[in-house]
Amino acid sequence: MIDLEDDDIDREDDMNADEDPRDETEATRIAEALVFASAQPVTEGFIADRLPKAFDVHAIMLGLQEQYAHRGVNLVRVDDAWAFRTAADLSFVIRRDENEVRKLSRAALEVLAIIAYHQPVTRAEIEDIRGVQTSRGTLDVLMEAGWVRFRGRRRTPGRPVTLGTTRDFLDHFGLEELRDLPGLEELKGAGLLSGRIPANFNIPLPSMNDELTEDEDPITQMDLEELGLLAPGGASEE
Repeated sequence: MIDLEDDDIDREDDMNADEDPRDETEATRIAEALVFASAQPVTEGFIADRLPKAFDVHAIMLGLQEQYAHRGVNLVRVDDAWAFRTAADLSFVIRRDENEVRKLSRAALEVLAIIAYHQPVTRAEIEDIRGVQTSRGTLDVLMEAGWVRFRGRRRTPGRPVTLGTTRDFLDHFGLEELRDLPGLEELKGAGLLSGRIPANFNIPLPSMNDELTEDEDPITQMDLEELGLLAPGGASEE
């Protein structure tokens, strides 16, 4: 019995030797450096590809997030990626010298909200919800800001382009994912819904899946050329 127990101890020591804590510490430092050096949120896949061997990157990022929870900068999750951001309670002391995105018009805000909550959505569907036409310039502004993108083409007559929000949209508004968008009670509490609200009024639950839906086809470069469209971030004829 004693010999068997000694063998078990030896095997356990060998396993522990393979799991050198210094390796995980180095992996954490690498992950921290990659996020710090990037101007854009960094995906866990990007980090994993640059580590010396297989690690649980998600666990590493959660550990880092906890370490930075009470500092002047926080590690935040943006969709499926990570970024360092100024702590929310310190944002008032940060002076922004860079050019700000121009102030959105009421129409642009309405269109952005409809796309966020109803995506994937077409221009015709946006106009149906708003009850008025949507100008080409309104969508241009949202795409130039990097908050709206072309998703695909709806499998209906005319094959209209479908629209959705981007990771930059989540990042700008401090959202980890679309389910963090405010619901009806939150909007009412913030004073954003005023007047008499219809009894059947509700806030749709945004789609959490970034994949194309069953009634969407992928949008191709040929589609963009045919429609006279450019990729998000450029001018659009839509």
